[in-house]
Amino acid sequence: MIERIEMPAGTIGLRASGKLSKSDYVEVLEPAIREGVESGELRLLFVLTDFDGLGSGAWVEDMKTGLKTWVRDHSAWKRFALVTDVEWVAKSTRMFAWMAPGEVETFGLAQEDEARAWVSG
Repeated sequence: MIERIEMPAGTIGLRASGKLSKSDYVEVLEPAIREGVESGELRLLFVLTDFDGLGSGAWVEDMKTGLKTWVRDHSAWKRFALVTDVEWVAKSTRMFAWMAPGEVETFGLAQEDEARAWVSG
């Protein structure tokens, strides 16, 4: 499940947990990213409390979303903060951060306030 969370103006926040579905991508994640891209400056906080994988159809949406936003909309990305204690997700994000069009930082769940401040700064 992915849901929007309250954030300072000019930033977008999402909280995810469990198994992510195609509808999570289509109904929540993609519109949120599109909103940031259309504003001209995407600053995204993504809090992942636990992760049980991607459901049926979510893999395709994940690849489509990634390709669209990283390739087509790369100039809009400013900051992406991943907040999670799921170590393999955090390590993967750090490993591929050099490919991201904007700045990328990872934070532990206990550092969510710090991540909010960083992504909106």
